[in-house]
Amino acid sequence: MSEEPGRLNRRTFVRGALATTVFLPLAGALASCAAPSGGGDNSSKSGSKSAKNPFGLADTATVEAVIFNGGYGYDYVSFAAQQAKKQFPKATFKVSPSTQIAQQLQPRFVGGNPPDLIDNSGAGNIGFNTILDQLSTLDDVFEADNYEGTKIADTLYPAVKVPGTFSGKFVAINYVMTVYGMWYSASLYEENGWTPPKTWDEALDLGAKAKAAGKYLFVWGKEAATYYLTMALDSAIKEGGDQVRLDLENLKPKAWSAPEIQSVFKALETAVKNGYFVPGGAGTQFTAAQAKWSNDEQAILYPSGGWIENEMKKATKDGFKMTGAPTPTVTSSSKLPYEALRSAAGEPYIVPKEGKSPAGGKELLRAMLSKEAATNFSKTRLAPTIVKGLVPDDGFGSTALVSQTKMLDAAGDNVFNYQFLDYYGMNQDQLVVWNSFLSGQTDTAGLTKGMQDISDKVAADSSVTKLKVTS
Repeated sequence: MSEEPGRLNRRTFVRGALATTVFLPLAGALASCAAPSGGGDNSSKSGSKSAKNPFGLADTATVEAVIFNGGYGYDYVSFAAQQAKKQFPKATFKVSPSTQIAQQLQPRFVGGNPPDLIDNSGAGNIGFNTILDQLSTLDDVFEADNYEGTKIADTLYPAVKVPGTFSGKFVAINYVMTVYGMWYSASLYEENGWTPPKTWDEALDLGAKAKAAGKYLFVWGKEAATYYLTMALDSAIKEGGDQVRLDLENLKPKAWSAPEIQSVFKALETAVKNGYFVPGGAGTQFTAAQAKWSNDEQAILYPSGGWIENEMKKATKDGFKMTGAPTPTVTSSSKLPYEALRSAAGEPYIVPKEGKSPAGGKELLRAMLSKEAATNFSKTRLAPTIVKGLVPDDGFGSTALVSQTKMLDAAGDNVFNYQFLDYYGMNQDQLVVWNSFLSGQTDTAGLTKGMQDISDKVAADSSVTKLKVTS
């Protein structure tokens, strides 16, 4: 986001309590929120720029990074920091996890002393519209050489700048190539003679089969109720094409009443009424809910991004064969084919202008985009980064990673993304509406009104700079 979103960018979940800060070298604690605006020794010291030091990082700089501790964890950034440390042995790189980015870091933006690098992800991410003017542009990171001596831009997948560009400014490097889809156990489906549904009629038929087998079609957890929003949007956009997406992105009146969206909402309402969702999701922590799918096999489908395997690797049944499939369309005559996907670079990394060492934030990104660190991420997180060509055919032994590659190949040019959810920071309000809907407390009409009200509120707020999406 993108997400994501993007995750999605982009991912919309929260995980665990704030863990112990990891320093390289190990010492100290997070920088005090009382530090002076843009202050600290590093703001007045800089190194000479060169091919090996493209951002002018001071030899003895202290660089602080705060990383969202979600499905991908945060130690992959610690690994990259170790690579940066080899390049700048006198510098100190501090890598800290957080599960509440906005709550922890918005006061530091206000105080003028944000970290040097932030992974702006999770349900509690900071809306880009609120901090856009406080972020460094990152074009120079892509123009720099990686640690192997190759220009970074030449090592990346196409169009990876798009989800991190707002009002013409490239301010977020989305690190992970995220594929959104429906996830299932290929082994369970083989045992029962099931196939992933291609339309919503097929999905409801599969729900009936699951119920007859003593299982549920879907499950959800309270922090991840909006995974079903993402699924619904992906399905509706595939059914109706670009106009559905453009109306939503541009906050058009009655955009949520589009027939394609209504058809998906009604199919989900039927699934709720028919008892195809594991009960109690609004009161269940999201990883506990997901374990009912990946470990207990109570539910047989789950909408998510490609981070799901890594997130649930400690709570996945042996022999599960986690596999991805595209989201269903409404009909077999959709404007985009069934194989179409929402896929984009997600996990947005930002470098605040007023950090003590913006050069250090960029240097840590450069380390993350070098071959060794990017390969480490894919091997340990079972997801591709924006650095192309690093995932082997066997997907490091991951059926989920192999299926992502196959889905991307099958989609071809039929790949889309949207930015408005992350840009406007809508997730917290939308979680309330979706938890109510999936619990059966709200019907399609109530869901539609709730979603439209959230969009209309943003549209009517003259203080918010609006996205203008034309393609």
